[in-house]
Amino acid sequence: MAAADLAAGAGQRLARLRDQLHQRLAEALPGRVHLNGAPDHRLPNTLNVSIDGIRGHDLLAAAPGIAASTGLACHSGIHSPSPVLTAMGIDTDRALGALRLSLGRFSSAADIDSAVRALLDAIGHLTRPHE
Repeated sequence: MAAADLAAGAGQRLARLRDQLHQRLAEALPGRVHLNGAPDHRLPNTLNVSIDGIRGHDLLAAAPGIAASTGLACHSGIHSPSPVLTAMGIDTDRALGALRLSLGRFSSAADIDSAVRALLDAIGHLTRPHE
């Protein structure tokens, strides 16, 4: 199945969806979304971004419908930056804000729409002043 999917252009389809997800987040949050990693040489199904002013674990907690990763498991409530991002020279705040979003074989444009809405709603909730 994997070989057939690759031959049918699955990698290019996933890369287009990944790039659409990145673009939509960047447009909605101008200047706040930062790509972690090379823009050209990366997996077609994975988007790793940091969003200024947001911690990845807080964002995931506020967006329960999103299955994603911050890149490093949390142990006993202690959050540490990913050693890979740190080795890439990414500063601690940005590394703690990292979010790794992965797409799969059945991901669709509708899934991108849903993910963007859920993430933006969660970010709005996290950045809204508490009354």
